[in-house]
Amino acid sequence: MQFFRNLGAVRLAVLGGVAVALIAFLFFLTSRLASPSMQLLYSGLEPGDSREVVNYLSQSGAQFELRGQNGSEIYVPGDQINNLRMALAQQGLPTEGSMGYEIFDKSDGFGTTNFVLNINQLRALEGELARTIGSIRGVRSARVHLVMPRRELFSRERMEPSASIALRMQGAQRLDREQIKAIQYLVGAAVPGLTPTKVSIIDDKGSLLARGVDDPNDPNHLAATAEERRIAYESRTARAIEMLLERSVGYGKVRAEVHADLDFDRIVTNREEYDPNGQVVRSTQNVDESRESTESGANQAVTVQTNLPEAQQGQPGGGASSRDSRTEETVNYEITRTVQNIVRETGNVRRLTVAVLVDGTYTRGDGGEPVYQERNEQQLQQIEALVRSTIGFDANRGDQIEVVNMRFAPLDDIGVGADSTLFGLSKNDFLQLAEIIVLAVVGLLVILLVVRPVLSRLFESLPAAGAILSGPTGMLRDQSGATAALAGPGMPGMEMAPEGMGALALPEEEEEDMLDTMIDISRVEGRVRASSLRKIGEIVDKHPDEAVSIIRNWMYQEQN
Repeated sequence: MQFFRNLGAVRLAVLGGVAVALIAFLFFLTSRLASPSMQLLYSGLEPGDSREVVNYLSQSGAQFELRGQNGSEIYVPGDQINNLRMALAQQGLPTEGSMGYEIFDKSDGFGTTNFVLNINQLRALEGELARTIGSIRGVRSARVHLVMPRRELFSRERMEPSASIALRMQGAQRLDREQIKAIQYLVGAAVPGLTPTKVSIIDDKGSLLARGVDDPNDPNHLAATAEERRIAYESRTARAIEMLLERSVGYGKVRAEVHADLDFDRIVTNREEYDPNGQVVRSTQNVDESRESTESGANQAVTVQTNLPEAQQGQPGGGASSRDSRTEETVNYEITRTVQNIVRETGNVRRLTVAVLVDGTYTRGDGGEPVYQERNEQQLQQIEALVRSTIGFDANRGDQIEVVNMRFAPLDDIGVGADSTLFGLSKNDFLQLAEIIVLAVVGLLVILLVVRPVLSRLFESLPAAGAILSGPTGMLRDQSGATAALAGPGMPGMEMAPEGMGALALPEEEEEDMLDTMIDISRVEGRVRASSLRKIGEIVDKHPDEAVSIIRNWMYQEQN
């Protein structure tokens, strides 16, 4: 108890504060190390889905944390993540912002009107299609809007259904033409009476991916198709060049850009040719005709008697006769004829312009750092020859190829395709281990740089006055190690300085005579010089509180 009394109220308060802070830090460190590792359960959920998931986790008593902007990320203990996902899937969560056929599980069949049933059926179909489209790689989520016109009574006209789809992509990923057509055919096959050409698709940047047109020959549709075909041809050619050169120059060290001038004019040519030298007999027709005639010499009168059967005809006499014949031959010749129907489809290449950027080579320097070296002219010519063969270079079309060697900027993100584990530890395990090491280092620094100096000052306060009690002899040792003799209470030749507790000194009339001389002090063994007493007085002046504590200790010992 006397030790704590000697410390005083201020030092006790400081010591208590340090102890409380140290205990709080140790408690925080222990609780932090004992807390489970939190892993991502879901991120990027719709507000409705996020609310439902949080409500379920709260009701089930599972530990979770909300992070990210507006609580869009939900973290749970890593050892419970699989079980919680299965439990949430059993509850139909998350719904990904759309309601499927489970809408009928919660509806009451009694009292439901036909209008409500039709609306729920439409919502369910839209939700199921949105989920299916959202499962495509590169698509984060989708919203589907269906227009199912209802046929009016006594109406002969029938309106066809249509659909519009809004896609939310993952990062900078984009869908190619085949994937867009696949989505159109998917929706068209799922909705009765819907044709794929009536499905419009846009992305989250507002870009039109597919037009819902009735007539495939519509000028706008043809223009969009031509542009898509040009981009697809350029991308395919550029990728072919990069894949070929990457085998030689290295992955990611070559970039190719292709500009293609395509001819989208559809030309139909009908040609008919005749060869006069290629005559052949097709048919032959021969006609032979002969005729013979006789004429009488006189003309008899026509009477009744001459017309009777028994009447004798007059004998001919002096008549003339004639005979003629005719022969006709018809030969039909066929001349060789050539008929050509030439249809030139769209997409013919008019001209190609190719630009290839190639990185140089790297060697190790003296210090181990990579040193860049440019490629020589022979290597560039070899690369250009490969590009010519890849694109089908034709000088008559005016094709151009430019190969340039320049240093590529270093990539910030390196290690694509690296293994996610090392020594059987995942990324989260390494982060947790690093966190433990950092906390341990911080705790050690707090103990060495804060706690230890404070405690040292507190416990050195008594000897810091320059003197320590050394047994019954009453010896005092200052900070420099010099030993001085000081009499106990009531010893002659010593009295309190006029300031009271400020210093201990000799009477003024004896002080001058005792300088540089040896004096005797009762109850002190040996002799000391008068300068030592003056040094003790200076120490007491510098540390008055410690001197008061020493005197109180003497008084306490005297009373006992």
